[in-house]
Amino acid sequence: MAQQVKIEPPGTVHLIGICGTGMGTLAGLLTARGYVVTGSDIHAYPPMSDVLRRLGISVMQGFRPSNLDHRPDLVVIGNVCRKDNPEAVAANQRGLAIASMPRAICDLFLRSKRPIVITGTHGKTTTTALTAFLLQKAGKDPSFFAGGVVEDFRAGYHLGNGQWFVIEGDEYDSAYFEKTPKFLSYAPDCAVITSVEHDHIDIYPTFDAYKAAFAALIEMVPRSGMLALYAGDAVAAALASNASANVVRYAVQGDPVSIEVEVEAVITGQQTFDLRIGSETSGRWTTPLSGRHNLRNTLAAVALCHLGAGVPLDTLKRALPAFRGVRRRQEIISTGGGVTIYDDFAHHPTAVAETLSALAYQPERRVKGRLMAVFEPRSATACRAIHQAAYVRAFDAADQVIIAPPGRNVPETDRLDTDVLASHIQARGIQATAARSLDDVLTQIRNWVAPGDRVVLLSNGDFGGLATQLKQALS
Repeated sequence: MAQQVKIEPPGTVHLIGICGTGMGTLAGLLTARGYVVTGSDIHAYPPMSDVLRRLGISVMQGFRPSNLDHRPDLVVIGNVCRKDNPEAVAANQRGLAIASMPRAICDLFLRSKRPIVITGTHGKTTTTALTAFLLQKAGKDPSFFAGGVVEDFRAGYHLGNGQWFVIEGDEYDSAYFEKTPKFLSYAPDCAVITSVEHDHIDIYPTFDAYKAAFAALIEMVPRSGMLALYAGDAVAAALASNASANVVRYAVQGDPVSIEVEVEAVITGQQTFDLRIGSETSGRWTTPLSGRHNLRNTLAAVALCHLGAGVPLDTLKRALPAFRGVRRRQEIISTGGGVTIYDDFAHHPTAVAETLSALAYQPERRVKGRLMAVFEPRSATACRAIHQAAYVRAFDAADQVIIAPPGRNVPETDRLDTDVLASHIQARGIQATAARSLDDVLTQIRNWVAPGDRVVLLSNGDFGGLATQLKQALS
């Protein structure tokens, strides 16, 4: 067990790799608590550079020992850093206190709170954001930490005065010196598992290794706590069979469920549903989110807030329609030239399929023309052939698919074959091409779209600035 971090405000905390989404969000949380924050990174670029600038934090360019000459009270080392990072090496040589990002969050924020940890392969950020929003509307003033910008808070964090701390629990490893999933640092009082599908193959070479991380989390949830999970995920349900906590299973009617469900939604319209909890029904609900996957995320958040935090259902029902969502989750970024452009974080085949289905089957789809999916296989898993077959079916809801070149160098024997993928998608009756460059992607989009069409950019990165270029080109 790592030594507990004990730094009180206004101590100085230095973040190595501060421009990462998680580290930049931590910088905001630290600033809100009254710490003096400094940081360094190779490149400072939007949106995190803009966030840090608003916080009054200047980013030291590059990693070098001199960045630590002010002798901070704590150095937080991001998981992008390798053990030979010159700044990390200098921190150790100078005897400075160091911690991983999740360890710093745990010791500086969670020990005085009741953590609600949102985990799973899909839907973590939206579920985290919605849970925090609903608790806030219920007057609980929670703290939260999410892997995206929550529109209702205009940030990925909030430091509240209430007892609850809602945190997105990433299964990726913590640091080069702490090769454990981030969520194992968070000591949950309540937890969610939205799904368990093999991901992060660079960290978990086998599915068994990936499942073991979630099994360890389940063991951490205390008997007095609550574990909510999607009942349609057989792996999650099996892992939870040995849980000591109260297990609450949720699903949408019609999901592939073979176990008892405590929280169930019955779809009654495009964005309305009836809710059942146990043997009680609570009438008609309205949600601002589209897609079956987002309805499951909503059920998880409602279960946490009602069964975990004791918020009345009527309060949650009144609050839900006002939720404004998370950036880069079906986010409309332009309507220039009559073409609607969406930006979305989806990159795993299941997430891609759910996102496209949600967009394709909206009522306005019938009168707004065609749907184009532009996909960048950028993550360590997406670039590899492990999900080659699954990606073929993931684009069924689109009319046109453009697959960008993989965003990482992967050995040819392990690499996703975009040419084969495009040909297999075409065999399913959908137009598809494998682009040779981002310029080629932009050209193909411009040549295909017409007013009334919709384009969704799918990537877990910035897609090489494609969104900005496309907005300029179409406007």
